[in-house]
Parts: sequence; C-alpha cells; structure tokens
Amino acid sequence: MTEVYTIAAIWLGLALLATLLSIWLRIATAMSEIVVGTVAQLVIGAIFGAGLFGATTLGTDQGWLQFLSSIGAVLLTFLAGVELDPDVLRKNGKEAFSLGLVGFLAPFLGCAAVAHFWLGWGKDASWLAGVALSTTSVAVVYAVMLELGLNRTTYGKGLLAACFVNDLATVLALGLMFSPFTIRTLIFVAVSIVAFCVLPWITPRFFRRFGGRPSELETKFLLLILFALGALAMWAGSEAVLPAYVVGMILAGTVGKDHALIRRLRTLTLGFLTPFYFIRAGSYVSVPALVSGFGIFLALLGAKMATKMLGVYPATQAFGSPKREAMYTTLLMSTGLTFGSISALFGLNHHIIDQAQYSYIIAAVVGSAVIPTLIANAFFLPHHLLPRDTADELLAESEVNEAAP
Repeated sequence: MTEVYTIAAIWLGLALLATLLSIWLRIATAMSEIVVGTVAQLVIGAIFGAGLFGATTLGTDQGWLQFLSSIGAVLLTFLAGVELDPDVLRKNGKEAFSLGLVGFLAPFLGCAAVAHFWLGWGKDASWLAGVALSTTSVAVVYAVMLELGLNRTTYGKGLLAACFVNDLATVLALGLMFSPFTIRTLIFVAVSIVAFCVLPWITPRFFRRFGGRPSELETKFLLLILFALGALAMWAGSEAVLPAYVVGMILAGTVGKDHALIRRLRTLTLGFLTPFYFIRAGSYVSVPALVSGFGIFLALLGAKMATKMLGVYPATQAFGSPKREAMYTTLLMSTGLTFGSISALFGLNHHIIDQAQYSYIIAAVVGSAVIPTLIANAFFLPHHLLPRDTADELLAESEVNEAAP
C-alpha cells in the first residue's frame, strides 16, 4: 500500500499544480492537467527512470489508476448529459444533429485521406486514423463549459448535444467498420433500451421515498446504474462512457433539477476523479516519438482542425450563428480525447495500426484537446453569452492583472 499512497500523492500533487497553473494562466483546468501529465512523465522519467512505478513512469498501467481514470470520464460524461435541457434539445435538435453529423463526417473522410494519400498509410490504418480524429471530446467541452458557466446557457447545452451526436457517430463507425456485431451487442442494446425507458420513471419515485438522507443514497443509486451499464457496455465491446451520457440525458429533467445533488457529484468528479483522467491522457504522449515524427503529428492535427473548420463553421453559419460564436463552436468541436484515445488503442490492440502510428494519433488527439481550446478561449470567447457572475469574475480578474506591477 505504500506505493499506492505514494503514487496517489504524486498525482494529486500534479493535479494541484495544474489547478494553480490554470488559475495563473487563465485556462481550463482540464487543459493544464493534460499538459502537466505530458511534462511530468517526461521529467520524472528523466530523473528517476522510465520504470519508476511498474512499466510506466507515473504508474498509469496500474489497475486502480485505470479505474479512477475511467470512472472520472464516466461521471464527467454523465454530468454533461444531465446538463441537457429537454426543452432546449427539442427546440435545437435539428441544429445539434446537423453540427454533430458534419463534425464527424468532415474529419473522418479528410483525415483518412491525409493519412492514406499524404502519409502513405495502409487503407485500414487510414480509416482508423479518420475515426480517431473525427471525435469531439464531451469531457473537455463540458469541463470548459462548467468553468465558464456556459453549461447553464442555451448555447452551452446545444453545443454539448452536438458533441454527443458527433461522438455517437464515431462509436458507430468504429463498431461497424472494425468490430463485428455479435449477440453481446444485441444484449447490450436491448438491456440499455429497457434501462433508458425505466429510469426516468423509477428514479424520482425512489429518491422521494428513500432520498434526502446523510447516507447519500442518491449518489449510490446513480453510481450503481452507471457501473452496471458501463460493465455491460465493455462486455459487449463498447465503452462505458456511451451509456453514461444517455443516462444523464434521460435524467436531465429529474436529477438535473436537484442542484444540491449535482454539486456533490461535481465535487467528487472534478475534485478527485477527473484529474486522474486528464493527467493520464497527457502522460500517454511520447515526447521523443513526437519530436522524431513532428511533421506527421502536425499533418494529423492540422488535418483534423482544418476539416472541422471546413465542416462545422459553414454549418453554424447556415443556422444563423454570429461569426464569433460560430468560430468558438467550431474550435471546441475540434477537440478530442476520450473516444479518440479509445479508437487509437483499439486499433493498436487489434493490429490495425502499429506503435509509431498509435503515438502519432494519440499525440494529435491530445493536441486537439489543448490547442483549439486555448485558441477559442483566448480569441473567440463569446463574452455576451457568459452568465453575469462569470462575466463579472473575469472582468475583476482582468482589472487585478492590469493593476499588478
């Protein structure tokens, strides 16, 4: 247990450092955690050796770390789903579906073409790269929305819905192109449909009858549902984050209105679990491989951002979005992390891509989680959409920084 506590202390120390950096640099905490994870595995590995904790520098291969990281992604995705307002979804469903679909198709086809015709990758490896780079990170976008307060706005809820449609298309493409449809898939779909139909009815009644106690029954109930459906999804060859988002969506009208419960879940998720997820994502970037193949990294990252721009920006304009909001939406939908990493790892494990190709794709995926978000918040943040309290806070911080010597 000594090693476990040591690793935990190091990771939470990195999380605290990342939070301080995010405050100092005025960037999203998720971004700083990814960067800190990348730098930490390089620095600690150089000082103490690559195998300090197990097979990896920061012990990322250890089961308990993988579990905390996975649960962090599941809960963050669930909370993103809970933020969706059913009325907003009904009103802006066409826009969210259109943005999500074009946000998938443009980079899927464009990045696959770049990998095949420019980088000379094989057909299957190129399609896999297209799938991995077609994603939009719900986790990253939601973390940014939450910090800015945009999660409470119609704009933020619509953007999160579009991100989910994008990622759902990615999951379907990965499954249809590379994973056979089996009886397990059928069982997973059937059980999920039953759960999605029953949960909106049983959850509020169960909470009214037994909830409101210090034992946190509501949290235990929700974790049970997420863990059970997550286990079933992984058994069927899918991913635990997919049912988590849908569960959040269908409970948005009930659980989403319990602000005290949501605050407690956010404390657990953002204060403890998601740092493991984001720091671990950053630690997977191989800096030496990135340096040696920097041109390939730039080609893949550039292809993703360019194709997202060519696809999403005109679509936002078609729905009447002002230029600043359209650019902000496009850049945030250019992010990728969870499903991009999952797709790349799937390709590596099934010998669709080799280790070098995996490193390039992962580096591009992680880079897309950081670079577009930094550009979006630095140059295209739609201040007029920010809630009053967030806008006042940003203005106060700006005045303090200007007054500092």
